[in-house]
Amino acid sequence: MPVSRRGLLAGAAAGGGLLVAWMLLPRTYDSPLAPLQGEQAFNAWLKIGRDGVVTVAVPQLEMGQGVTTLLPQVVAMELGADWRQIAVEPAPASGAYANFPLAARWAPLRGVAFPQLADEPDDYFLKRWAESERFSATAEGTSLAAFEMPCRLAGASARAMLAMAAADRWGVSWEECDAMQGFIVHGEKRLSFAELAEEAARFSPPDPPPIRPQAPAERAPIGPGAEEAETAFPRLDMPSKVDGSLLFAGDVRLPGMVYAAIRHGPVDHVELSSFEREAALGRQGLVGIVEGKRWLAAVASNWWAAEGALDAMDPRFSVENVVSSAHIDEALDQGVRRGEPHRVAERGEGDSLMAKPDFALRYDVMPAAHGTIETASATARLANGRLELWLASQAPEQARVAAAKALGLSLGDVVLYPMPAGGSFDRRLEHDHAIEVALIAREIGRPVQLVWSRWQEQLMLRPRPPVAAVLSARLAPGGSIDTFRARLAMPPSALEFGRRLFANKTTWAAIEGVEGEPDVLAVEGLMPAYGIPNVAIDHVPVSIGLPTGRLRGNAHGYTCFFVESFIDEVAQRHQQEPLSFRIAMLGDDLRLAQCLQQAARLGEWGGGSAGSSQGLACHHMGDARTGGRIALVATAVAGEGGVRVETLSAAVDIGRVVNRDIALQQIEGGLLYGVGLALGSGVEYDDGLPQQGRLAALDLPTLADSPEIRIELIDSDAEPFDPGELPVAVVAPAIANALFSATGLRLRRLPLLSGGL
Repeated sequence: MPVSRRGLLAGAAAGGGLLVAWMLLPRTYDSPLAPLQGEQAFNAWLKIGRDGVVTVAVPQLEMGQGVTTLLPQVVAMELGADWRQIAVEPAPASGAYANFPLAARWAPLRGVAFPQLADEPDDYFLKRWAESERFSATAEGTSLAAFEMPCRLAGASARAMLAMAAADRWGVSWEECDAMQGFIVHGEKRLSFAELAEEAARFSPPDPPPIRPQAPAERAPIGPGAEEAETAFPRLDMPSKVDGSLLFAGDVRLPGMVYAAIRHGPVDHVELSSFEREAALGRQGLVGIVEGKRWLAAVASNWWAAEGALDAMDPRFSVENVVSSAHIDEALDQGVRRGEPHRVAERGEGDSLMAKPDFALRYDVMPAAHGTIETASATARLANGRLELWLASQAPEQARVAAAKALGLSLGDVVLYPMPAGGSFDRRLEHDHAIEVALIAREIGRPVQLVWSRWQEQLMLRPRPPVAAVLSARLAPGGSIDTFRARLAMPPSALEFGRRLFANKTTWAAIEGVEGEPDVLAVEGLMPAYGIPNVAIDHVPVSIGLPTGRLRGNAHGYTCFFVESFIDEVAQRHQQEPLSFRIAMLGDDLRLAQCLQQAARLGEWGGGSAGSSQGLACHHMGDARTGGRIALVATAVAGEGGVRVETLSAAVDIGRVVNRDIALQQIEGGLLYGVGLALGSGVEYDDGLPQQGRLAALDLPTLADSPEIRIELIDSDAEPFDPGELPVAVVAPAIANALFSATGLRLRRLPLLSGGL
């Protein structure tokens, strides 16, 4: 049986709904997109009502990145629908929406026995796992890679069925019909989707569905007024976000619902030891007190009453492992100096030709906070042995599994209603709050909404890991790099995260389970895009006691800082102009060279000479043949008020652009997020407590701090690459290089200025 790379549509469901199968062996699923009265389900991705509304399922978390517009746009373009008739429905976890590319990337995190059989999106065992585990996580910018083709197949299938219904009325061949603006047309004849939906759902779709020859894309507008040209696909979530009507997990209201606040102990491995229960009894609005093994919750008629009860009870915790920044810094320093390295990547002869480096530099990175606007929030209702959860989760099935285990329920008795997130930046890959709200609902016996305070959000943070790195090189005559070696001392953070997510381990058990293991994802992005013939990448696993996790940009957020700062310093040592030095070393990567040239033009690059306040950085993410590329020119100055970033000029190649507005929003947002990571977001620990307990303490950029941003998207026919992570990586090195040109001082620690001058 022929099978496409992404899967195939097979079979027909009762009432005309198609079931989706994505495996070598045909498999079916209960239709996850249930039609309401007057609607017809055409497949797992879309249904059409007799009012003409096309409802598209979105199995990815909307956290500001615009996925609830992007995937419906793909369906609409393939179907031939009018954008004004498109609606969105968050999809429940289902094998129909398995995220194969992400499952392949995260195969090492699942502890796969034979990773070579499950590290490609088309691998048979990977597909079986992803479908059976309903793995539809939102992460690593994989939404288009995972779901563009299934959305196109779904749209093409429904279009064919609608054409069949129209052709049956007209007595013509359905292949002669087309769909546009919500109508099936044949010459002068036309019928709306609304008129055809009920009949069309009874037809069986062709196999394979007839997808359109042109993939979804929005080219750059040209001509007068091009810059002001509006997109044909404006964001569907924007009006409700502007008027405040979009519901988040903290907006859910249920009959008889009460509100919970919670206290956790210091980091890490704690137990609740005592609290003053009597101090809270009799307080107005108090409904109950729930004592967890490692936390204490108060439940009241409103959240403020619950929070006040917790203050009065003054919970105390015993701590087995007290985390401190001093211990972390010492462990990293010992690791980078004397630790046992593991070779995780190599090119050419590795470092065998470099007996002693000509050039070596040390770089350091502090733990970094996500800085989400919305704190962890969840609503739960447990009734008649059935748990319902309302929460935002990037890994909904893993959250559902964890809640079921916590209550001893079968997985079928747990329902998770996906909610949007008020920012996430990978913070909602964790699901502690889902377990807690389920346990609180069981003890209280009423629907409960749990909202963490900002302090609890910071306390329970799984920050981006701290790193100590030494980069060294052997230099050829003229200053080019012949051999490059990077040695990173840091915890195996991605592996640790994987044990929490997939094995439901506690933070300390996850740390202990991967101690001493090398982590490829934790050092991702160190292999230079430059044509350096010999490269060696070493990871020194270090145990620091601090639970760490994923954060927007992930390893690229610090590895690009290391590489691009180092390249700039090599160029400076040999008095080479930074732009020409980079281009000379790029080798065959013409796309990245074009990004550098375009960014230089856009940012009015003057050579980065002393006093220019300009800095340059570039980066490549993803597959070497495709992937995404970016180059950035930053203008920054340092003064009494700290660092001021004046302009950021970026040239970006993300292949075929599906929605230009969303791409530009993601790039601009990523650049600003990168400014936050470059100049702030650092977290210090003392006695197991974060010293930055509020957003204001993270030194994040305000509106007044935001630089002028110029972005140029380079037209490309390459496969589309998600633009959300890519811009985060280049900001810190570009600003650091700009500050060097402005002040003559080299800053080798993130956040910049965190180590002083």
